[in-house]
Amino acid sequence: MAVEGGIRCVKYLLFIFNLIFWLCGLALVVVGILVQVALHRSLSITDAAASSTPIVLIVVGVIIFFVAFFGCCGAWKENYCMVTTFAVLLFLIILVEIGAAIAGYIFKDHIKGEVQESLNQMIVKYTSNDKVKQAVDQMQTDLKCCGANSSLDWINFGVDHNTVPDSCCVNISKSCGVGALSDAAKVHQQGCNTLVEEALMKNLKWIIIAAVVIAIIQILGIVFSCLLMRGIRSGYEVM
Repeated sequence: MAVEGGIRCVKYLLFIFNLIFWLCGLALVVVGILVQVALHRSLSITDAAASSTPIVLIVVGVIIFFVAFFGCCGAWKENYCMVTTFAVLLFLIILVEIGAAIAGYIFKDHIKGEVQESLNQMIVKYTSNDKVKQAVDQMQTDLKCCGANSSLDWINFGVDHNTVPDSCCVNISKSCGVGALSDAAKVHQQGCNTLVEEALMKNLKWIIIAAVVIAIIQILGIVFSCLLMRGIRSGYEVM
């Protein structure tokens, strides 16, 4: 009876952990989407490698979402095949997450270079592309910055070589950037590059935290799955 009770406890623990795992999968999708939005709302990044990590997180999160549901069913029905499949899929997911973590680390410096290049390109396209103009204005307004490295990046923006977009202004109003290129009282002098990088690194920290929490839950899920598989295979009645 002690073994039977222990296996029953494992069954319910696995079911509960799968519910938590299901929620973690949903959280991983949300985090991945937020990071992806952060990359593309402010930047026109076209290099797939630079945004590969959040995309992998979203895909893995969706897979986890369905695998956890599969695991819940297997645990509740005490189906050896379903529980075994769940454990194998969980192990494969961990391998994919490790690969995503390695990719994120490898491309960390690459992303910084891509941020700089993207900002430079956006400044060049500012007057010829309405979508880029809107993105740059939004970025400069939100981050309270001007240009990629400094307000001097806009030196060729106006015919007088002394004008910046109004979104650079400390107090935004129509034509507030005219003749105020180097006026610190009217225009933000700090470039957006450093601020964007800091925002991306902050998002990366959240990814790391989410990955560690989910990895712990996944390992516990595999352990409980193996225990339940052994109990089912041994022929003990759990119900």
